[in-house]
Amino acid sequence: MSYKFDFEFLAERWPDFVAGAWLTIQLTVLAIAFGFLVGTVCALARAYGGPVLRRVAGGYVEIIRNTPLLIQIFIVYFGLSSLGLKLSAEVSAVLALTINMGAYTTEIMRAGIESVQRTQLEAADCLGLTRLQTILHVVLLPAMERVYPSLGSQGVLLMLASSITSQISAEELTATANLVQSDTYRSFEVYVIVAVVYLALSALYRLGFWAIGLILFERRRRLGTPL
Repeated sequence: MSYKFDFEFLAERWPDFVAGAWLTIQLTVLAIAFGFLVGTVCALARAYGGPVLRRVAGGYVEIIRNTPLLIQIFIVYFGLSSLGLKLSAEVSAVLALTINMGAYTTEIMRAGIESVQRTQLEAADCLGLTRLQTILHVVLLPAMERVYPSLGSQGVLLMLASSITSQISAEELTATANLVQSDTYRSFEVYVIVAVVYLALSALYRLGFWAIGLILFERRRRLGTPL
């Protein structure tokens, strides 16, 4: 094997990797937050909505979960542009990732909502809680607590899947790697560095979800199992 490893280019190009990683964080944090909101609303629609709302939410989930993320990104970026709505690559990436995250979050949250026992809902009625109070305090928070590990894992998976947005020229980490390797011709070294950065980002996201779990869930905080 005559290949000689050379990481000297990193001394000059490390700011590019930092900028790419930072954009990856920005895109995915926004998509996770908005996707959670979309998924929670759709989960409530599937659990408590009328027949029409249930079918609409169910159709959305089935369409998104059974089509590739790359195709969804292309539809948002190229499709909306064809209709006259031109969005930047970054905005398109956030929108597509949000739609994708929302569909998976819908099913995760629906499982949590359906795990809430009917006796708890009856107790809320006996206490005179309104429908909104019941949903917020009796349904949503306990449901989220029960499925929180799945939500955290889905968030990490979305961060890793965000590399696909390089296909529409969103200058996140993978797009940065493609640019650097085309300039330096050190493909192996570049993608090893990127793999290490993605591993670090995965650890960072898991730490972030762990910290959020400590804040949100008192019972898990007492047990020491926020994730």
